[in-house]
Amino acid sequence: MKKIRIIFAALTGLLVLVTGCSDEFLTREPEGQFGQPSLQTADGVEGILLGAYAMIDGAGLDGTADWNVTVENWAFNIASDDALKGTDAGDQPEQSFIEAYDFQAFNGHITNRWRSLYKGIARTNDAIVSARAVEEIDDARREQIIAEARFLRGIFHMEARKMWKRPPYISDEVYDINDVNSTLVPNDREIWPDIEEDFKAAAAVLPETQSQVGRPTSWAAKAFLAKSLVYQGWNEDGSANIAKLEEAKPILENILNDGPFSLAEKFQDNFLVATRNNSESIFEIQYAVSSAADQASSRGMGLAHPYIDPWGCCGFYQVSQNLVNAYQTEDGLPLLDNFDDTDVPADINEEDYTSPVTTPLDPRIDHTVGRPGILYKGFKIYDTDFVRDLSYAGPFFSKKHVAEPEGFGIGGWGNLTANNYRYMRLDMIILWLAEVEVELGNLEPARLLVNRIRERAANPADFVPKATKPEDGGRNDFVIEEGVPAANYQISTYEDAWTDQDFARKAVRFETRLEFAMEGHRFWDLVRWGIAAETLNAYIASESEHRSYLSGRSFVEGKNEYFPIPSQAIDRSFKEGTATLTQDPAY
Repeated sequence: MKKIRIIFAALTGLLVLVTGCSDEFLTREPEGQFGQPSLQTADGVEGILLGAYAMIDGAGLDGTADWNVTVENWAFNIASDDALKGTDAGDQPEQSFIEAYDFQAFNGHITNRWRSLYKGIARTNDAIVSARAVEEIDDARREQIIAEARFLRGIFHMEARKMWKRPPYISDEVYDINDVNSTLVPNDREIWPDIEEDFKAAAAVLPETQSQVGRPTSWAAKAFLAKSLVYQGWNEDGSANIAKLEEAKPILENILNDGPFSLAEKFQDNFLVATRNNSESIFEIQYAVSSAADQASSRGMGLAHPYIDPWGCCGFYQVSQNLVNAYQTEDGLPLLDNFDDTDVPADINEEDYTSPVTTPLDPRIDHTVGRPGILYKGFKIYDTDFVRDLSYAGPFFSKKHVAEPEGFGIGGWGNLTANNYRYMRLDMIILWLAEVEVELGNLEPARLLVNRIRERAANPADFVPKATKPEDGGRNDFVIEEGVPAANYQISTYEDAWTDQDFARKAVRFETRLEFAMEGHRFWDLVRWGIAAETLNAYIASESEHRSYLSGRSFVEGKNEYFPIPSQAIDRSFKEGTATLTQDPAY
């Protein structure tokens, strides 16, 4: 099997080295010391840094399941209107509580996400402190190690800040590997400024290009800095924080106009194994093809695959009817206000392998959703055998993260793949800039930015003819008969000038949902825009007509925007008889 050369290829051996360090936040007993001779070398420091990279996807978190901690955040995105837990009612009940907005401080998924992020933070601080301590490291490389570690530290803290309203910020200034109490700092302040400083410091030192794929560039650091500013661009009441948006705008424009990036020709190129690290990519989580490096493979998404062989596990992370309905169009444009008034059906004509659905649809639906009548990943026409329990979570399944079945499974398990996670892409930059322009009153530039995304989505190169049936050798998902699209795809650009800010805001946010659906962002988009309660309660009312187990559930405004700090973390934060961490008052 082809082996892809990636930065994490050596992790299997290196993790043995780095796990000797005390790197799990709030663990009362240190596991080792930097004083170990094997780590007092340049290679030892590089190993510590690679261990920090591993924690982006939760790899190396002992005693937990990878799907609790994966960077794709799928186990928490089921709290959005895009996704359902899926599988069946009895599997992973802790996810059912998340889906029902019953967030508890003892939920294992929430606890393990905290553990993984703060273990990653500990490793970045260990890398920074160690790089400064080892004299044999070249000064230029020392600065690069510190910059990469600060970039990663910014990511870990950003993910924590998305999850929790007041997580603590742990810096290298307080971190002492020989003192377990050094990380016991209070969570009594806003940490966004610290996150910004990490990305600014990384951007000032990192190069514009890297010789090893997977290491961040200065462009990646600037992109995540812009993301941190955009995430602060709305106040809790939904009003715009103009100062933060104005600060984000020149950074976004610099990346878009001066960076070496361009939109990939096809939307689907952002989700195929063969088109990883393409022209649109700013920062990707790299995965391996070789079974010898399966510690670096996409294990965290393993459960979120079709129930049918060759994937064979486990049916989690299904798609809501609400999201499917969002892809309906009229005159090629989305139905911003009434998309959920009618359902896109899920029927199939098994005799001629065609879908009878004639509803006009945005073609991105079939890059995002497995639905009856449409070829799934070049394997077979999708039918209800892809899902574990049709009566529980319905007929639709997620698709973007699932790799093609031929030749990409790892270690004999078809759902461990080398399909990278595109953590930061140019289309994100474009739509964040569109958001900023709307709030600053620049509606026409925002319209043109959105149209760039829609023009790519409508690219006819995505509609390659294929044979009538998949067993006859057909590969493309979007044509059933040669020259005949598989569905009634209709997508166009916004031609009329935007003159109403409310309409423009709604259009940009809707486009963001369509472009990034099922990629682990939707829940936090709703929260940062200040519209989570109204959107998700409307969703529950609608979706519960299809998924009865959602009946009676509700999203509590002022509470469910964030998760509770794990009780285990608070219990282990005692210093001199007093807990240094305090629970979110909403819990």
